Amino acid sequence: MFRSFLKKEEIFFMQEARMSHPDARQAGLFSIGGDIPVARMGFGAMRITGRGIWGDPPDRDRSLATLRRAAACGVTLIDTADSYGSCVSEDLIRAALHPYDGLTIATKGGHTRHGPDIWRPVGNPNYLRQCVLMSMRRLGVARIDLWQLHRVGPDCPPEAQFEVIAAMRQEGLIRHVGLSEVSVDMIERAARFFPVATVQNRYNLVNRASEDVLEYCIAHGIGFIPWAPLAAGGLTQGHTALARTAADLQATPGQVALAWLLRRAPVMLPIPGTGSPDHVDENTAAAGLVLDDATFAQLDREGREEWHRLSGS
Repeated sequence: MFRSFLKKEEIFFMQEARMSHPDARQAGLFSIGGDIPVARMGFGAMRITGRGIWGDPPDRDRSLATLRRAAACGVTLIDTADSYGSCVSEDLIRAALHPYDGLTIATKGGHTRHGPDIWRPVGNPNYLRQCVLMSMRRLGVARIDLWQLHRVGPDCPPEAQFEVIAAMRQEGLIRHVGLSEVSVDMIERAARFFPVATVQNRYNLVNRASEDVLEYCIAHGIGFIPWAPLAAGGLTQGHTALARTAADLQATPGQVALAWLLRRAPVMLPIPGTGSPDHVDENTAAAGLVLDDATFAQLDREGREEWHRLSGS
């Protein structure tokens, strides 16, 4: 642990510095598709909407302030989706951040919404084209830098979905393409139609179901965007290993969980989301938290053991 060679006072001042001047760029950069450099600590814009990711937020000004705070903290990758709200998140992003100087807005399509916490994937090619065109209109852009297929829809063959995405990329509507919640096999099937720039799968310290996908992304230089990086808040409290390490480093458990992700792989692009400007500061400050080899290995081991216990694997 760092405690073995740093005094408590030094650790305290390191944390004070991180929180006083949080900077997402401290975690380094990753180049999406080889030509869009972004700070590796991003922001997920799902929680700026209403309850159940449905409707307008209870405090619009707070949501706008949250987005602006993320940009002020050096975040350059903002991840959203047309289904967040629905449409609300994209509208708020435009209101807060357009014309996006120095920012990359990544959005997703392929889900329909009929109420709070209700999600249904649709892969109809005409619908996917509509998703792209409407996201362009809401965001106020002539081209989407990173458009991600939110889910491979079960209603038509994946190849039909990939074909229309490839066509939209060829037409200049999409710059780079990402996938979400996919297997290695599905990535390879999609790669026959277009270069896969990013993959967004569920992954965190205690959920390793996508370990093989992450390793594939590392090997092929594909950005890996872990959704639920804090296990929907489950890793911010009550996790023994994180709490112990956080105490040693004068950090929060959530910051340690994010620092572990950043250390896990150079292609890792965490996008912790929140509707609070103060929470943006806390999350972004994790970009400056460095775990030594022993601390990382211990967290990795204990997290993996918990994943095996929870999954029964």
